Amino acid sequence: MKILIQNGRLVDPASGRDELADVAIAAGRIVAIGRVNPEFNPARTIDASGLVVAPGLVDLAVRLREPGHEHEGMLESEMAAAVAGGVTSLVCLPDTDPPLDEPGLVEMLKFRARNLNHSHLYPLGALTRGLAGEALTEMAELTEAGCVGFSHAEVPLKDTLVLHRALQYASTFGYTTWLRAQDGYLGGGVAAKGALATRMGLSGVPVIAETVALSTLFELVRDTGARVHICRLSSAAGVELVRRAKAEGLPVTCDISINHLHLTDIDIGYFNAAMRLTPPLRQVRDRDALRAGLSDGTIDALVSDHMPVDADAKTLPFAEAEPGATGLELLLGLALKWGEESGHDLGRTLATITASPVRVLGEALGSLASSAGRLVEGGVADLCLFDPAGYWRVTPQALKSQGKHTPFAGHELAGCVKYTVVSGHVAFEAA
Repeated sequence: MKILIQNGRLVDPASGRDELADVAIAAGRIVAIGRVNPEFNPARTIDASGLVVAPGLVDLAVRLREPGHEHEGMLESEMAAAVAGGVTSLVCLPDTDPPLDEPGLVEMLKFRARNLNHSHLYPLGALTRGLAGEALTEMAELTEAGCVGFSHAEVPLKDTLVLHRALQYASTFGYTTWLRAQDGYLGGGVAAKGALATRMGLSGVPVIAETVALSTLFELVRDTGARVHICRLSSAAGVELVRRAKAEGLPVTCDISINHLHLTDIDIGYFNAAMRLTPPLRQVRDRDALRAGLSDGTIDALVSDHMPVDADAKTLPFAEAEPGATGLELLLGLALKWGEESGHDLGRTLATITASPVRVLGEALGSLASSAGRLVEGGVADLCLFDPAGYWRVTPQALKSQGKHTPFAGHELAGCVKYTVVSGHVAFEAA
């Protein structure tokens, strides 16, 4: 289908482009930017006056809840939430039931996603069988099935010998390991250790649960040379360790979630279970360090950490509630909020959810590697068209996601997504 997008403000963080320009799309690709051949005969013309035409968003941390947790989210609902939020490419974690430790499961998931004709799906394979932390999975077979890396999701890998062997194997074949820095023995609490957790009688997770794991991980990276992506950093001390590791030249990248970019443990309030997250919300100094780390490039990408949770599992006392929150549809708005508060221009802000996460994925994107997260003639036509001046109120029941719980319920956010184009077709159009 031929589409012509006219009069929009084209913002491409990868090239630094920020200008009024038309975009012509045909056969799933961008065929012209700026001057469009007058003989181009579109089947549909979109007037983007007042809208930003940006690369489709890339989210590195999404739970689709299938297979095994369909009561919390279905592939159909969560992929619909992705395009409603302008997300055209997403990485899903392997902590399903059963975990993504067999090629057949990965192939099934990718097949179903393709049939939905929404966002591009990039699964992470389980690092160990059943996420049990004992035997390594067949990484080569999982890669052939479509996995872009290997992860242990939220399950701590307590056996350092197994982790060492996993990194050795990954390094040998050029695979990336995605790990959340959490010590399996120190990280068993429900809130960040500190005055608030003590006052509320909640078991605390100390900062050293993250820094001990990071220190161990960096030693293993030094020994193996493995490329590691650190998922959802949460502390000021953790940011500093990553900064030093990067300065040393270690092959590490990292991300943070939209929740930790804006919230602190104070927001738990009177045991608000919507704030029960993993990792737990930390103190103001930690949040401020995360924001600074994202600004100076120490932190590579911003993620939604989308984890839809069933109402019955969330409406429980804080310590018993299931951690997690929906986030796909909030990624753009919360990124824009950070950018405005930090004094960044639109290109710098959008880079954290477009070009930068693509650099994390690297060659694992396959055929999309040369054009994902950017707007380029000849590239795949993945675009997000949004109104930067349009504000919308986060109303849980109006979200496309099956998970309705978010810490930002009732907040007003900028950035109304009007159209999402995936591989040259309009996958979402606001009513």
